[in-house]
Amino acid sequence: MSKSVELAALIRDRAGDQAPEYGLILGSGLGHLSAHVAGTAIPYDELPGFPHAGVSGHVPQLVVGQLEGRRVAVLGGRSHYYESGRADVMRLPLEVLAALGTRRLILTNAAGSLRPDIQPGGLMLLDDHIAFAGANPLIGEPTEARFVPMTDAHDGALRAELSAAARAEGVELPEGVYCWFSGPSFETPAEIRAARTLGADAVGMSTVPEIILARFLGLRCAAISVITNMGAGLSDEAISHDHTKAMAPIGAAKLEAVLRRFLRDAQDVR
Repeated sequence: MSKSVELAALIRDRAGDQAPEYGLILGSGLGHLSAHVAGTAIPYDELPGFPHAGVSGHVPQLVVGQLEGRRVAVLGGRSHYYESGRADVMRLPLEVLAALGTRRLILTNAAGSLRPDIQPGGLMLLDDHIAFAGANPLIGEPTEARFVPMTDAHDGALRAELSAAARAEGVELPEGVYCWFSGPSFETPAEIRAARTLGADAVGMSTVPEIILARFLGLRCAAISVITNMGAGLSDEAISHDHTKAMAPIGAAKLEAVLRRFLRDAQDVR
């Protein structure tokens, strides 16, 4: 029996057999949203092999239960490539979501904006991404399933539903391209200029490896960035992780409204 199947059985024993309709991954400063799920919380350290999610601003636990009438499985924190040098560090948690029967995944992150019309405290819906870090979580995968097409990595139907939810809540949700840098150092002004030249609208240190893994596992994906700062050289603000954590709650309130409306209005999972 695989590790993911064993862990899925453990989770079902504690949280019930019903398959989660949606998986959610919460980024820096956004983990508190898992507290709104009516269900069972399981700390990562009780799930052998789960990452430690050692970055402050994350809540390292899996919560399975009901949110706005939908069965969800919420990962309150993630591990990042920069913590271990492993792009596939989130593979096991995503395999567990798939083993639980989850088919749709909504990812969130904190990001820096490269566009003057998307300011700190705002949101951006990802319509595509650039893997600027150059790593890939499927390196070493022995099967030919590793050749994952990424044309539809950001699911059009899910994006349309999230956009409709934002309009219903009166929340601006522009779409844009997210550029993944490895971190943990923030980008230089020259790197930000390069990313803008390549067509990026926001930069961050997560999400892209998880989307690649999720598509490998057959999950449909959509992702939203909470903008916590402008990219280096685009403003006079001092960029730091403390700044990220301080700014995240401003966008988190908008994000929560969008996600709640999205779940209330969501189409039945097919």
